[in-house]
Amino acid sequence: MLHHVEIWVPDLDRAASSFGWLLEALGYTLFQSWSNGRSWRLGATYLVFEQSPALTSDQHDRCRPGLNHLAFHIEGHDMVEALASEAPRHGWSLMFPDRHPHAGGEQTYAAYLENTDGFEVELVAINPSEAN
Repeated sequence: MLHHVEIWVPDLDRAASSFGWLLEALGYTLFQSWSNGRSWRLGATYLVFEQSPALTSDQHDRCRPGLNHLAFHIEGHDMVEALASEAPRHGWSLMFPDRHPHAGGEQTYAAYLENTDGFEVELVAINPSEAN
């Protein structure tokens, strides 16, 4: 089981706003808070967002080596659409709108979102047969 993931961000306030909204909508709760970081936990796993003074760049590029995106299981098509509709109010934009909701292929129902700092998340609808 994954223990935690730590993501360094160029602006903690923007990250806390965009990721905080999304994670809380997915059932995560604020776990830790300190001057340079925040974390949200669901079960035993947590995600950390930190604006470290050791950053070597002020921009994230998902096409460089390292993190490309985080993907989350979402309960059904309706929830994917509800989150995608609300996301722009929290700093997210829909990626690949011309192929939404099948940008990952016809068998996948998902929304691909990118926040102001260039971080991508994928919200993947769980098929009933996958829920168990």
